[in-house]
Formats: sequence, C-alpha cells, structure tokens
Amino acid sequence: MSRIHEALKKAEQERAATQGGAHAGLATTPVAETPAFARESSVMAAAVASPAIGPPSAMPAFASPFNLDTLLARCAQLEWKPDPATMLFSNGEDTRPGTEEFRTLRSRLYHTREKMTLKKLLVTSALPKEGKSFTSANLAQVLVRQHGRRALLIDADLRGAQLHRMLGTVSSPGLSEYLQGQNDEFSIMQRGPFENLFFIPSGQQAVNPAELVGNGRLKMLLQRVEPLFDWIIIDSPPAVPVADATILSKVCDGVLMVVRSNTTPFDMARKARQEFPDQVLVGVVLNGTRQDEMPYSRYYYGAYEKKGTTGQA
Repeated sequence: MSRIHEALKKAEQERAATQGGAHAGLATTPVAETPAFARESSVMAAAVASPAIGPPSAMPAFASPFNLDTLLARCAQLEWKPDPATMLFSNGEDTRPGTEEFRTLRSRLYHTREKMTLKKLLVTSALPKEGKSFTSANLAQVLVRQHGRRALLIDADLRGAQLHRMLGTVSSPGLSEYLQGQNDEFSIMQRGPFENLFFIPSGQQAVNPAELVGNGRLKMLLQRVEPLFDWIIIDSPPAVPVADATILSKVCDGVLMVVRSNTTPFDMARKARQEFPDQVLVGVVLNGTRQDEMPYSRYYYGAYEKKGTTGQA
C-alpha cells in the first residue's frame, strides 16, 4: 500500500510541476511508468474532463432518411393522364354523380378513426370487377382534397393491377420490385397532378404474389413511410379467389369491402366477410347502384346543380 501511495504522490508532484502544459486534473506521468491504479484514474478523469467528448445532447444528430424532404426529392414526378370515366375528381369537378358519396365515405372514416387507430386501410372485394380499384383511387383523391392531407395509394393487386391505368401512369418500378429487394421505398413512389397524392404501382408481374406480399418486406415498407402520410390506401386482390387480401389485412389497421349492387352473390359476400375479424372490417361500400334506387341522392344533386353551387372538399 505504501508503494502505491508513494507512486501517487510522485505523480501529483510531477503534475504540479508541469501544470501549465497539461489539462487540469490529468497526470502527465508516462503511462509506462505509472502504476496500474494511477493509469486507471487517469483514464477515468480523461473520460469526464476531456473537452473532445461532450454531453449526449451535443453529439451530432443524424436525420432519418424517411422524411418529407427525401420523399419530395426522390419521388418521381410524372405526367399522369387520369381516365375521366373512372377518376371522378380528375377535372376538379365537385358535382359529378358519386363525388358526394366519396365525401360521405371520407367523413365516416374520420368518425371511425376517433374510435380506433385507422391510417392503413385495405380495400378489397369478394370477386373481381366489383369496383375495389375504383373505390381505392377515388377515396385517395377525396382524402387529399382536404387541405394539408397527404395520402399514399398502393396497388397491391399483383395479379390484376388496374390503378396505373386509371391514373394514366406507368406500372413499374413498383411494389413487386420492392418486395423482391430490387428497389428501395422512394424509387418505387411517384406523384402526378393531384397535390399530396403519392402512388406505388404494382410493378412487374410476379409469379408468386401470395409469397411476395407475405415475406415481411411490405410490413417494413409501411412502418418506414407511415409517418409521412395521413392515410395509406391499399388496393388488394379479391378476398375469395386468392389468399392475398387476408395476408395484406394483417399489416393494415382496417378493411373496407366493396360489393356491387345486384351483382355480388350473397354467399360470396358472406364468405369474403368471414376472412376478416369483426374489429378489422370497418365498413362496406355498395357500388354500382342506379340513380332510381337513390331518390334522395338524385334530389340532392338536382337541387344543388340548379343553384350552380359547388362545394369545396
């Protein structure tokens, strides 16, 4: 113990003699000549007192790559040519038949959002050609018509993609390339003339769609980009013929089912309904109704069109 005491005393004397050329509180004795106890003390002092190491708040902060600036910089800006027959809001019209129904759907989704987490919404149907892609595209458009709302529309129907045709844009690169690890999140996104509406097309045709959508990369994609959007609308294949919709629903907050009036067989609608738990199915859209089946809606449009009034969505 006396030898350690003498070594420490000697180190203190040498430190005092050369204090002008050393950091305060650090011994200047060469490490090779300093006993182990003294070396340990010196290292601990350096870790606390060295001006090169600041508090955690002073350390450089690295921004996440998944932010709005990166999104706008890397997302492709394309010249979409929306199909006016199916895109109800493509010309900025507010009185076309169907537009008010989509505003009502938007309002009801926000009402549901007050009761549950609802940002990632899957849109599906029991069978093909019931209007799920039509519903997905127009719902996304009416959502971004509210000021400051940003939406991402994803075509996850890798078997019969339609959204790129409706929007009048290219289908690749898209979701299938991402799921196969060929592209990153931002290189598959695009935007067109609709402010704050972003789109991920289906991509190249895949030979194993169910395996792709279930490989875990879609969940990772949604987790990374979700903070950038107010809504994420995902168009899926029909629920009865293939398993894709059931798989996709597991990474979404809710499911919206589309049935076609006087077309969808009751047993098929019921079978599709059974694919999703009660707490996941947030609503059903009845598509393809005739005007004579909706007299109040017809009166509503007629009254407002006569007045020449257009509402701001």
